[in-house]
Amino acid sequence: MVSKLNWDAIPAETVNPSMSRQIVSGDKLMIARIRFKDGFIVPLHSHVHEQITQAISGKMRFWFGENKEQTMLLEPGDVVVIPSNLPHEALMIGDVEEVDTWAPPRQDWLDKTDAYLRESSKPSPRHADSSD
Repeated sequence: MVSKLNWDAIPAETVNPSMSRQIVSGDKLMIARIRFKDGFIVPLHSHVHEQITQAISGKMRFWFGENKEQTMLLEPGDVVVIPSNLPHEALMIGDVEEVDTWAPPRQDWLDKTDAYLRESSKPSPRHADSSD
């Protein structure tokens, strides 16, 4: 059963000065609303499960593949489906709000062992070229 989506009832979890997120998790689905500051970089990583990302505001520059073979610019309203195990990196252009969806839920976010929490005291590096 998926939990009712009521963003206002969920306290924001601030994981470092450049990122905050609100999470709704059910048995089969996790949805996260995430806010990033301009210049924040999500380092190269992959997920066990497919990820669906929608840009709500700001722009996100994605690179895909171990050697960043493919790039994509997500603008507000754009959606990207990232297949499981596909390495990807993202640069935030402007302050960004996005919504991510995973099925099933990410266990590392539920048990607070993901990299953003483990390294919460480290600010994100700024990318050398933040132009779109």
